[in-house]
Amino acid sequence: MKNIQSTAILIILLGLIGYHFYEKFEKKEPPINAELRYSMEAFNIDLPEYVEFCGEPAPLKEHEVRERFDREMHANVFWHSNTYLMLKRANRWFPRIEKILEANGIPADFKYLAVIESALTNVISPVGATGFWQFMKGTGKEFDLEINSEVDERYDPIKSTEAAAKYLKRAYKKFGSWTLVAASYNMGITGVERSLNRQKADSYYDLALNNETARYVFRILAIKEIFENTDKYHFKLKKQNLYYPEDLRYVEVQESIPDLVDFALKEGVSYKTLKFYNPWLRDKSLHIKNKKKSYQIAIPVNLPDASVPEETLLTTNKIDSLSPMKNMTDTLVNARTEAVEEEKSEAAL
Repeated sequence: MKNIQSTAILIILLGLIGYHFYEKFEKKEPPINAELRYSMEAFNIDLPEYVEFCGEPAPLKEHEVRERFDREMHANVFWHSNTYLMLKRANRWFPRIEKILEANGIPADFKYLAVIESALTNVISPVGATGFWQFMKGTGKEFDLEINSEVDERYDPIKSTEAAAKYLKRAYKKFGSWTLVAASYNMGITGVERSLNRQKADSYYDLALNNETARYVFRILAIKEIFENTDKYHFKLKKQNLYYPEDLRYVEVQESIPDLVDFALKEGVSYKTLKFYNPWLRDKSLHIKNKKKSYQIAIPVNLPDASVPEETLLTTNKIDSLSPMKNMTDTLVNARTEAVEEEKSEAAL
């Protein structure tokens, strides 16, 4: 009897001790942010009844088309981390990209193509496609980008956008459809043309294509829908969390720089900072053989520890006012095959 009583008392004591510690740690647990919890929850996506790319509507009444669009919507709405980062970067880069597209007569919707190509980062695909617009080396040179051991303008968001605009203009002359132009950026002009002829079709939505190109335009449509309706898809963005343009000055370089480390220090920044704002500089030196050639090197103005000589600021401010690159800021891997990229280059000739 005594053993039973002792056991019962022990169990009660252990229970009280356990409850004490549970209550203690439970109170210390921080409350979950209700807004964050809501944003991470799954919810039903009500697809819009109408979507278009560059004014060309997608036939969402066709079940197969609607389901393909639905797939890309779910993939991007619920990939929170990536979509949030792309939205942040877009705030910095879209105004610059839109300006270049407009100057070349390209619809602004093509800015979303850059998003699905690279998530607005200087990524490198498994086959070597590089930068915001994922140019292969040969294709980049075809569209006037300088690419060598010291300079690779595929890493320059502004110049690579200008190169992409040249390609898009040529492709539109061929197809007369911006949707087909977008598909050709993935498949190549010759590839799209061949598919249209073989299948006796005249619309992207009527083509049976490889999986990558079949999803390509729908990815663009999904990103456009999400970016233009962030509240609807539960992306709560605060102004202070967005990425903004930074104040830069530009140093015009007309002579070779044997050591970019020394050049950076002379300009009041570290070599790391120089490379961050000028990712197109690919080596530790910059040799200029053509006397008519010059480069604009970006230097941040308002870094906390940046000490820029006053005379340097006075000199470069004059350059800023003349530079076409004034106010430029710092800068889903599309693993297309090299053959497709070569086809794109060949077709654009």
